[in-house]
Amino acid sequence: METKTVNIPDISCGHCLATVKREAGEVKGVTSVEGDVAGKDVTIAWDAPATWEQIEAALKDAGYPPK
Repeated sequence: METKTVNIPDISCGHCLATVKREAGEVKGVTSVEGDVAGKDVTIAWDAPATWEQIEAALKDAGYPPK
């Protein structure tokens, strides 16, 4: 399992965080998505076949690119 914590500056409310969780969670292999609206940080855990590039692309497509 791999885990990565990223900052997503465009998160401004609970709805934003819910969208990030939903979009990242739809990538096959993502096992958990946890975040904090105040800190704008999101921790994502995944196993194969998911890759960080797939997760990052899903977040960018949803309008929440990680920094």
